[in-house]
Amino acid sequence: MGLRDELLKSIWHAFTALDVDKSGKVSKSQLKVLSHNLCTVMKIPHDPVALEEHFKDDDEGPVSNQGYMPYLNKFILDKVTGNFDRQDFNKMCWTLCSRKNLDLCQLFISNEEAFKIWCIFNFLSEDRYPLIIVTEEIEYFLRKLTEAMGGSWVEERFEDYKLQLHSKQQRLSAWELISLVGSGHFSKGMDRQALSMGISEVYQELILDVLKQGYMMKKGHKRKNWTERWFVLKPNSISYYVGEDQAEKKGDILLDGNCSVEPLQDKEGKKCLFLIKSSHKSFEISASDKKKKQEWIHAIHNCVSLLRQDRPAPHREARQKRREMRLKQQAEQEELELRMRELQTSNEVKQLELENMRKALDEAAANAAEEERRRLQTQTELQDRYRVELDREKMVRQQMEEQVAQKSTELEQYLQRVRELEDMYRQLEDALEDERRARQDEEAVRRLQARLLEEEAMKRAELEQVHLRQQRAISETEAEKQELEKERLAKESALQAAMKQLEQLEEERKEALEQYQMVSKKLEDAANNTKTWKHKVAEHEGLLRLIQPGSKGQQLITNWGPAAFSEAELNLRMKKWQEMKNQPTQSQ
Repeated sequence: MGLRDELLKSIWHAFTALDVDKSGKVSKSQLKVLSHNLCTVMKIPHDPVALEEHFKDDDEGPVSNQGYMPYLNKFILDKVTGNFDRQDFNKMCWTLCSRKNLDLCQLFISNEEAFKIWCIFNFLSEDRYPLIIVTEEIEYFLRKLTEAMGGSWVEERFEDYKLQLHSKQQRLSAWELISLVGSGHFSKGMDRQALSMGISEVYQELILDVLKQGYMMKKGHKRKNWTERWFVLKPNSISYYVGEDQAEKKGDILLDGNCSVEPLQDKEGKKCLFLIKSSHKSFEISASDKKKKQEWIHAIHNCVSLLRQDRPAPHREARQKRREMRLKQQAEQEELELRMRELQTSNEVKQLELENMRKALDEAAANAAEEERRRLQTQTELQDRYRVELDREKMVRQQMEEQVAQKSTELEQYLQRVRELEDMYRQLEDALEDERRARQDEEAVRRLQARLLEEEAMKRAELEQVHLRQQRAISETEAEKQELEKERLAKESALQAAMKQLEQLEEERKEALEQYQMVSKKLEDAANNTKTWKHKVAEHEGLLRLIQPGSKGQQLITNWGPAAFSEAELNLRMKKWQEMKNQPTQSQ
């Protein structure tokens, strides 16, 4: 929907409000005031004589909407450049129409909140006049409003309300939508402040194109100091203000397809940093936590991607897709109705043909009966004539009897034809009865098909959601399966390694046991050898003496000087030598 179409919706409300008696016409004086106000808020040079010149051939009477449209397009809308405040334009049109149509006494919302709902209605309404909002867009708005208030969407409550809409007209005007929200039917359990904040949040997203907003720290370009600012992200720019009220703007970051956003490492005592690179400058931003940092990076990246692809804001693109889907469904419904009408026409033609055939059969049966009656009458006359002339014309009677026999054969053929026609008539009645039942079944199937189509449209959306959840669950399950498979393989490898270590330890244990047995045997041999030597030492204990300090025994003198052993030791050695010398002799 272009700028001209959006402006026409608000102007239509204003024009309709000036139509007091609902005749579809407004006086020229009122149109002059309306035109002047429109030119003022849209910053267009106003020519007060243009309206009179445009309608110079008309009288001073009122002008219809169709008559005012050429002037509106030529002298106002064709000159719009888009450099005006849309909110002021909408408030001017709202002021004209709200006085006539709005009564806030029974509602829980203020005039400002009703104005925001009116703007949302213009955004979501269909592009045909009089302006209405369909059930699908009503559900979309109420669902977003409930989520903005922090509540949970109650599908059953809206289904009950949808049934009420179906029983009436399946659509709402702007004032009916304001009454629906202001009555609190879909905000039960919520306070008035939550409702007001929810309306403002939805208004900022859908009307002001605010995709994200919040407080963050910004590094200055000159003094390099960090200052807290209120940032507002729109499809093509990021504006930052002193406070949340947006009273004082400090600057804009213009976004285009060449912009980029990237995370930064913590520095200068600041955490959760990221960098926005625009065509002219780079901006260092610090978020309050990692979650908000990722949310802002993701939101800015999405905006840049949309700008690169020359696509509108997400909510505007979603609105266009919903409208295209409705048009497609409407075309399919019209095509289905056309086919049903064609089938009905075909059935009517067939029924007419069967009716003509039945009439033809009735006429044929009547003709056959008349022919039979005439034949019987002729036969009676002939029989009477034959009885009178029987005596006179015996030869003729014989010939006549042959003729009568022939006529009897023809009579049987005629009777057979009559019976066949009666059978055909009965079959025709059965066919007509079957056709009547088939038409009843066809009507039931058509109603069932229409209901199934509605249910299919509802289930299709649910199945798409279930399919997405299943795809995510399958992806997560597949990842977990791969992790478990890796863990199982690692455990099997560890188990095999442990088994090998266990076998190696078993072999080492056996070797250690053999070594232990060998050592035990050696120890036993050593113990036995020790006992033997102890015994020998005990036997020769008397030959040993202790050498004490200062004691000088008698020393032996050898060729080399004093001996290193005593005489007793010499005797012992000689004794052993003698035993060793005698051992070979004994063995021999």
